Amino acid sequence: MTAPEPARFALDPAAADVHGENDRLREAGALVPVEIEGVRAWAAARHAALETVLAHPDLSRDVRHWSAEGRRSLRAGGSLAPIVLAETMLNAEGEEHRRLRGPLSRVFSARRIGAMRPRVEAVTAGFLDRLAGLPPGPVDLRREFAYPLPCEVISDVMGIPPERRAELAGNDHVLTTTRGTPERLASARAGRDAVIRETVEERRRSPADDLISDLVALEGGELTGGEVFDTVQELYVAGHVTTVNLITNAVRLLLADPGQLDLLRGGARPWSAAVEEALRLESPLRHFPMRYAVRDVEICGVTVRKGEAVLACFAAAGRDPGRYGGRAARFDVASDPPPHLSFGHGPHFCLGAPLGRLVGEVALSMLFAAFPGLALAKPADELDPVRSVLALSTATLPVLLGGGAR
Repeated sequence: MTAPEPARFALDPAAADVHGENDRLREAGALVPVEIEGVRAWAAARHAALETVLAHPDLSRDVRHWSAEGRRSLRAGGSLAPIVLAETMLNAEGEEHRRLRGPLSRVFSARRIGAMRPRVEAVTAGFLDRLAGLPPGPVDLRREFAYPLPCEVISDVMGIPPERRAELAGNDHVLTTTRGTPERLASARAGRDAVIRETVEERRRSPADDLISDLVALEGGELTGGEVFDTVQELYVAGHVTTVNLITNAVRLLLADPGQLDLLRGGARPWSAAVEEALRLESPLRHFPMRYAVRDVEICGVTVRKGEAVLACFAAAGRDPGRYGGRAARFDVASDPPPHLSFGHGPHFCLGAPLGRLVGEVALSMLFAAFPGLALAKPADELDPVRSVLALSTATLPVLLGGGAR
């Protein structure tokens, strides 16, 4: 006799109260049957369950391990499909994953990223000067600072020509916010890919001191030409999207709680504490697809059958009282909480974590030094969220600069 289908928790991309939804997910169990964009999966919303899922040897990111029924449910125009179907390092496993990740691990080492601090500070100073030159009145800090800063930094690292960066960032913004008609999205994707392809071709002709040149040098050996293009494309997107949300979320949290900001401005706590607490409390990733059971496996008392999918719920895990106790839903930079999972865990831990942390720390410290009177132009609880099952942030961040100290 076939077991009855469990009741499923429908995840709402337009949820007005994301954290309320996450509270209900955690309360429902360690692994919860959910439906997301028509896809049925198990949701790992508690910290212990997510930590287990992210590093479990019997859960794979390789879509070939997903059941045929599961693959058929994937919507071609949804936000899950581009991630689930990407034939890149993101979904590679084992030796293939190590082969694709190895060259990048050398570039994104903590030592090499630390040496980039002067350049990140210079780029940040340039954007702060631009902010200071804007007309009086509310400024959308997400659009004018939190978005372009990480784009410029990752473009520097990769070697995107300065004259092509605005075009690349503009097309990518359309894609990452999924705004517009299918035709506009297709045009933006073609425009983004053209810039990347032409840059790769230029580096084949004239290598430079940048990441794309380093990857091109591996063609015919460690990487194929197609893998170079795919890797460059993936790194550009991954290299800025989460950092945009990190900066936006951290600034909003600090402006909504002046006492916490005073601890940082007075030197009682380092700016890195604000970065880590923002990553925990308001994970830049809300949910992220997908891992598949290569055989029947038990996780936290729940049996996941071979071929079933498991969804990583980073925003829910970051507020798990079972991990963080009474501070779980509170922004608190006064002391260090237990480590979070917002950059992942296990073999797929985010390569760009050192860079994201560096950009976040520099952005916050320099922004609040430059504009000591910075204030929200709209109450934090009235800001519109990003409407996405993948991202957690606000669509805008209107602020009053309040004059500068520069």
